[in-house]
Amino acid sequence: MIILGLSGALGHDASAAIIVNGKIVAAAEEERFIRDKHAKNLFPYEAARYCLREAGVRPEQVDVVAFPYGEIPLTSAARWHYAKRHWYAPDRVIDAIFNGNRRFRRNRDKALTLMAELGLSKAEYVPVEHHLAHASSAYHLSGFKEKTAIVGIDGKGEYATTFFGYGEHGKIHKIKEFYDPDSLGGMYGAITEYLGFEMLDGEFKVMGMAPYGDANKYDLSRLVQFKDGELRVNTKLVNVIGLRRYKENGRGHYFTPALVDWLGPKRQGDEIDDPYIHYAASVQQLLEDIALQMIDYYVGDIIRETGRIAMAGGVALNVKLNQRIIAMPGVKELFVQPASGDAGTSLGAASFVAAERGEPLEAMPHAYLGPSFTTEECLAACAAHPSKPVFKRVADAAATGAELLANGHPLAWFQGRMEFGPRALGCRSILGDPSHPGVADRINAQIKYRERWRPFCPSMLDRAAEDILQTAHPAPYMTFTFDVAEHWKSRIPEVVHEDGTARAQVVTRATNPRYYALIEALEQRRNVPVVLNTSLNRRGEPMICSPKDALDMFFGCDLEYLIMEDVLVQKV
Repeated sequence: MIILGLSGALGHDASAAIIVNGKIVAAAEEERFIRDKHAKNLFPYEAARYCLREAGVRPEQVDVVAFPYGEIPLTSAARWHYAKRHWYAPDRVIDAIFNGNRRFRRNRDKALTLMAELGLSKAEYVPVEHHLAHASSAYHLSGFKEKTAIVGIDGKGEYATTFFGYGEHGKIHKIKEFYDPDSLGGMYGAITEYLGFEMLDGEFKVMGMAPYGDANKYDLSRLVQFKDGELRVNTKLVNVIGLRRYKENGRGHYFTPALVDWLGPKRQGDEIDDPYIHYAASVQQLLEDIALQMIDYYVGDIIRETGRIAMAGGVALNVKLNQRIIAMPGVKELFVQPASGDAGTSLGAASFVAAERGEPLEAMPHAYLGPSFTTEECLAACAAHPSKPVFKRVADAAATGAELLANGHPLAWFQGRMEFGPRALGCRSILGDPSHPGVADRINAQIKYRERWRPFCPSMLDRAAEDILQTAHPAPYMTFTFDVAEHWKSRIPEVVHEDGTARAQVVTRATNPRYYALIEALEQRRNVPVVLNTSLNRRGEPMICSPKDALDMFFGCDLEYLIMEDVLVQKV
């Protein structure tokens, strides 16, 4: 069976994924192809074309197109909850009761148009509820065979914002859902906006800012409560619509003027200053505390029974929360879908349909599911680029790259298949030697053009990871932070964050042999089996996809060295 998954229903992070006979063949975000971050209000035309091409599948061969947005009937509690909680906006109330999630029909029509334009009209169109798609992307692709607790927390799907359930014998069972506006992800997103960042993009920045503050200095608990099994967000402050929104320069935000009256003016600029660092710390602590209470309340018994958790949804990318989940009593392993945001729902919708139709699904082996390019294609891109780069073919890209890193140079590293999800995992990365003081500041200021306090991640060899991270828990996708061992902190200071943790990627030779060879070659030169790793892009841009994209970025910043497959490009 050939199943093509599409996403883009919520106006951001359109993507496509294809599963052939139970195996993930390809998956990619639309933004990477069209160079428009988050691909807002667009559908995944280029990503779908890529998936079909990578799978060697003609459009008429596709059996099912799965789409992660379902129709919610009037009998569902979701529509009535939404109407009750948005009483202050009568137009939304009437719409929820009498028109339902009208976006379902709009999205269905857009998806059917895409199918017609790409020649997919013979395929069956199958809508999947948004949070079931998240759940499937985590559970069905985790490889867990035991009964598994499933957690899905994000901003919102159709109406649902939070999902608790379990997976057993390949089937997903719902235990509890919460509905808009009662959303932990929405609350955190509203404070993200208040702290001066863009919702659905800046939550990582709030998380990175939090360790600089004191979570106990300000009590933000009035924002949200979890009591007697029920979640309730304070819509006098956050998660608001319509006239309740705070407006600035003609733009409405998801918080209210009352929040500004309480906490002070909305933050501006790039500095981490008082009191905003403390607000970041407090909201991060609040998110963690409430999420842990909810997880224990609804799936704690399953965790204590088998120790397995599968998690997805935007909040699943909060690595500090995930560190605390791993530390919960009884947890043996937490699998977080590497594309936990809405881009991952294309893969989740496809895997859900496959499972429902009895297709045996293989576990997700890695996140390298995007396009790759040959050395010859990289050479051709160099020859055609208008900036006329200086380039040459090298015999050993790993050794060449390691020598540059060992000499203190940042390096753009482009090889293999592009990563699916928001993390660069050694195929579209900017690298540095984490034992070289100042390399992180240099990359932030001269290459990434981002806030100087943002942390960087370590990619480390699997044989050294347990000693560095003090745990054997799997960590292939940078979805967790870990406490760095004291005897390593001074050896790799550029990748240890303010609180002594690191958002680590453990690299194996089997999944990324060339990246593994690079880190080994650096270890031979510097006695450190770790490389600093950040995504190959500049602030506000999508991650690089093609050799041309890499060259465009290279000549738009202060990078001096770029390796694309076996091609070294340098500035003179």
